[in-house]
Amino acid sequence: MIELPELVAGGLAAGTLSALLLGGGLLRARRRQAALRVEVTELRTRLAGAEGAFVAEVEHLAARRMPAAAAQLTHPHLKMPGPVGRQTPGTPTGIALEYVLTALREELTAQRTRIDAAAQAGLRGATREIQAALYRLQDALRGLQQRYDEPELAQTLFALDHENEQSLRRAQVAAVVCGAWVGLAREESHVVDAVTGGQARLAGYHRVTVHNHLEPGTALVSHAAEPVAIIVAELLDNALRHSAPDTDVVVNLEHVHHGVCVTVDDAGLGMTQDERARAQRLVAGDDPILLTDLGDPPRMGLAAVGQLTRQFDLNVDLSSPSPYGGVRAVLRVDTHLLARIDPALRPPSASAPRSTRERTAVRPERARRPSAPEPPPTGPRTPAAPPVPAPAAEAAPPVPAPAEAGTGAEHERAPGQQDSGGLGGLPQRRRRTRPEAPEEPPRRPADARRPAEAAAALAALQYGTAAARAPKRADTPDPQRTDDEGGTAR
Repeated sequence: MIELPELVAGGLAAGTLSALLLGGGLLRARRRQAALRVEVTELRTRLAGAEGAFVAEVEHLAARRMPAAAAQLTHPHLKMPGPVGRQTPGTPTGIALEYVLTALREELTAQRTRIDAAAQAGLRGATREIQAALYRLQDALRGLQQRYDEPELAQTLFALDHENEQSLRRAQVAAVVCGAWVGLAREESHVVDAVTGGQARLAGYHRVTVHNHLEPGTALVSHAAEPVAIIVAELLDNALRHSAPDTDVVVNLEHVHHGVCVTVDDAGLGMTQDERARAQRLVAGDDPILLTDLGDPPRMGLAAVGQLTRQFDLNVDLSSPSPYGGVRAVLRVDTHLLARIDPALRPPSASAPRSTRERTAVRPERARRPSAPEPPPTGPRTPAAPPVPAPAAEAAPPVPAPAEAGTGAEHERAPGQQDSGGLGGLPQRRRRTRPEAPEEPPRRPADARRPAEAAAALAALQYGTAAARAPKRADTPDPQRTDDEGGTAR
């Protein structure tokens, strides 16, 4: 039987052990609680930091990144600022922010497209009415030109018609940029006529020099004639505007492997690399053109070129500088847009420059042709240079003597008459007398014009082209100039 003191001692020992165990557990609980407090404090600090960083990213997104994304739609060369935190890209927050920017770009693009389409529709309707009114005014001016032949009034009507033609070109370009039809339907036309037709629509047309190296009869199909004229007019206008008024713009028409090229060279300031790249994007016509991308006021020339190159399968290149220091623009018309017109049945307009290939073909034939007396001139005679005397042993046929520049008169010896001696043995000049009854007047060379032909050419120049309807400047080269071989160049 266990005694009482032993039980008491055992109870005390058990109580002490329990107290020790409870004290140890309480101590461990307090330590764990303190650690949890520290961890909670750290988590709260980290959360506050993350919240601050997120707020800073959102503020940076709203203040700088979203405006930059909107501006980048119209100015692709602008750089987009990145997030504030270096660790943000790739994180869920960074991915979410990039998604916001992507959605913003898509929505802005859709809104700009809808707004621009509405603006283009309104401008297209306005330009259609303006074009119709200008065409009516053009018909009225041409009717007045045909009714009155007073020189001063005709010159005034030509000037008004040319101003009306320039206004019509601007309205036509605006309509083309807005997706409208070019506004004119032509038949098959000579390429050189399309080029000179575009030249005639400009105020500084007299500064343009056209060199035609095409085969005679090279023409454009009907649906490509007016687009080519519009493109040439805009390229020439760009060259004239960005070059000094005392310089010329040179145009060359040449055959290439894939068709025909119209090369425009100016001596202006040229373009920087960025400007050249932007101009090339516009004329390529690969991307849709918005009115808001054309500046204020909008510059629609190259945009219209881009629309036409895409619609009619033409090619324009502005990537090369001009050898004169300015810009070189090359329009290439592929073979499927070319046609053939018999130049004998439908010759080019009188104001169009003659083909150099035509001159090359005519000159050998003219060199082989025996000299023959020309019919007597009907106008007043003026003294000319003395002819070279023929040997006395053989009777030389009458040969027309070279006339002085600008007179057009010719003198020759009478058949069978020798030169009479003068001072120093020089021959005496005699007037050529009109034959009383010529049996058959000799024909003139093929490239020389008679007065009736010249009158017909001037009439075609007056009513057929806008260039001839403008008042002639003093520095405008005479289309009836005489070339080195004695032929007349158009």
